[in-house]
Amino acid sequence: MPTKTPDQSDDHEQTASKTKRLNLRLTPEHKSLLRKAAEARGERLSEYVVRHAVMAAESDVADRTVFYANDEQFEEIQTILSSPPPNPDKLAELLKAPSTLK
Repeated sequence: MPTKTPDQSDDHEQTASKTKRLNLRLTPEHKSLLRKAAEARGERLSEYVVRHAVMAAESDVADRTVFYANDEQFEEIQTILSSPPPNPDKLAELLKAPSTLK
């Protein structure tokens, strides 16, 4: 998920009324680290913490999204998942290639 800099935030984020509070207990080391990171980004501490907490929450929620399908759609999904890949030779070639993540 791409991150946004403060000047790239959505209009909704800039105009939404912030009426709720969240209190946190931190070690002095954690608070110092968060403050340094926020300063490095040119943000207030609360902006930095909220931005990162919201990004983490969006990612966590996206990983747990539930999709609903009727019987016909479910059968179609099952058929696709049960079928062999359209080009198994290309897939085998791809899987043999060295990982770009190493």
